Amino acid sequence: MADAAGTPEAAAPVLVIAGLRHDYGSAAVLRDFSFSAACGQHSLLLGPSGSGKTTLINLIAGLLAVRHGSIRIAGELMAGTPAARDDLRRRRIGIIFQTLRLVEALSVTANLRLAQKLAGRAPDEAEIARLLDEVGLAHRAGARPRALSQGEAQRAAVARALVGRPDLLIADEPTSALDDANAERIARLLVGTADAHGSTLLIATHDARLKAHIPHALVLTPIAAEAA
Repeated sequence: MADAAGTPEAAAPVLVIAGLRHDYGSAAVLRDFSFSAACGQHSLLLGPSGSGKTTLINLIAGLLAVRHGSIRIAGELMAGTPAARDDLRRRRIGIIFQTLRLVEALSVTANLRLAQKLAGRAPDEAEIARLLDEVGLAHRAGARPRALSQGEAQRAAVARALVGRPDLLIADEPTSALDDANAERIARLLVGTADAHGSTLLIATHDARLKAHIPHALVLTPIAAEAA
């Protein structure tokens, strides 16, 4: 397993993982895994299928419970009941799912308004408008997700993930289904908006094209392959 360490001591870690282990039955997926990322330290999470990328993302986001080891987000322990983990995720983490998961019944603006509310933020229509302008969707603010192109929907998902002002922004395979031009556009958008909003970016991907934008990579390998 890869073990990457932090950044300058002066930089407060946004993500700290220590001694993490996760098993499915008798099969170990993650073993004694440690990693630290400071504010503004963007990273790729690389590895083949079965290496534990999705499991790690779900553990960081609190969608799976940590059984062995610890995960801290901006100093807060990702632990406890599902409700406690949900609360920490909503306040500290923005997620761009591979399937985007925009609420179809709501307009783009309403999707961002809902995300802002779930993150515990005060309503801020000006911030929503600024974000939509930043991702090039000001003219689509009133549209519903089904009326958006794939590229527009991805940009809406980026804006929704950032509207809660997350310390950590996670993207799951954001470019794997895109051609080179659109992959370039989304990569630049992710890095640029994360930098502008002070979020640390972690991208789980198979897409080697992203290395040109985020050189720091954490490579996972399947446990079985390590032992062979």
